[in-house]
Amino acid sequence: MQLMKYLPAVALLLAACSARQEVPTVPPVPEVAVATLALERLPLHSDLAGRVAAVRVSEVRPQVDGVIVQRYFEEGADVRAGQLLYRIDSASYAARQEQASAELALEKASLVNLRVIAERYVRLLDSHTVTQQDHDLAQANYQQGLARVRARAASLRAAEIDLQRTEVRAAIAGRIGRAEATEGALVSRAQQEPLARVQQLDPVYVDVVQSSQQMLALQRALRSGSIKPGARAVTLALEDGSQYAHAGELQFAEMQVDQQTGMVTLRARFPNPERLLVPGMYVRARVEHGIQPEAVMLPQQAVRLGEGERASALVVNAKGEVEPRQLVLAGAHQGRWAALSGVRAGERVIVEGGMKAAPGGRVNAVEWRDPARAAGAVQAGREG
Repeated sequence: MQLMKYLPAVALLLAACSARQEVPTVPPVPEVAVATLALERLPLHSDLAGRVAAVRVSEVRPQVDGVIVQRYFEEGADVRAGQLLYRIDSASYAARQEQASAELALEKASLVNLRVIAERYVRLLDSHTVTQQDHDLAQANYQQGLARVRARAASLRAAEIDLQRTEVRAAIAGRIGRAEATEGALVSRAQQEPLARVQQLDPVYVDVVQSSQQMLALQRALRSGSIKPGARAVTLALEDGSQYAHAGELQFAEMQVDQQTGMVTLRARFPNPERLLVPGMYVRARVEHGIQPEAVMLPQQAVRLGEGERASALVVNAKGEVEPRQLVLAGAHQGRWAALSGVRAGERVIVEGGMKAAPGGRVNAVEWRDPARAAGAVQAGREG
């Protein structure tokens, strides 16, 4: 009976506890570090991947058929334009040249007789000693003789050219590669493989690729005046990370976009006196596009790079909500990205904590401190 008296109180206590457990808990607002964007004067450049290419390439090929009797160059050496590289057996070509010369001499001798007859028939026609038909036939024979002489002269010239071509010479000055044929090899003017290759290595080209989207945005900015034209200077970083000592100059942009990659090829020209740059070498080129008097700079940590050089960032608006933005970048400078569009000065971009922020969600934004700038300020204070 005593236990039954306390049952209502116990039931009320359990109901109260259950009600408190069912109250939903509000998740805490995530904290993110943001950087407030400002306008800066900035030289705009892009770091682009590229390959070295020779300015001029000459494939050494035989222009006559025959057997190679001698090679005159050292593999990997520098050669002059017109330098003798190979000699092909010329005995048969010399015989053809002599034959063509003899045939020309024979036709010239025959022409003398035809010319005399033609001149005599002109005089005889005036005295009515020969008929008009005989006169015309003599003149026609003389003209045919002249044509045969010209034909034999052309055959002699062709034979002389073939004889000269038994000496295979360099078409350009440059560095020659390995020999693809040796003495005793039978070569033909119709063969696919060259005997060697000569490449001009000073100066050289560097071909780099840039997205068509970025190029279009830069062109529009240059036309509008928001970007001032630069010096079109290009610098190189080599495969081992070292800087190339000589600066280059941008030559042109290809007038066609690759349909598969959406990239445009840019070509720069570099001096190469030490022959350090070799065709096919991979390099990183820094291409200067111009000067942006008022550039919006973002920390690299705030930019998300996607496929095809697509870039985005997360912005915290005045309500404390997260907004995703698509960016068009103009290049990098001292660890930061320059944005042509997508963000404005005064806006706050998320630098740290972006994984906790969802688009449209609220965040607690705190100002981000740049470690590099903080370290620089400390170093400057110590020096002062």
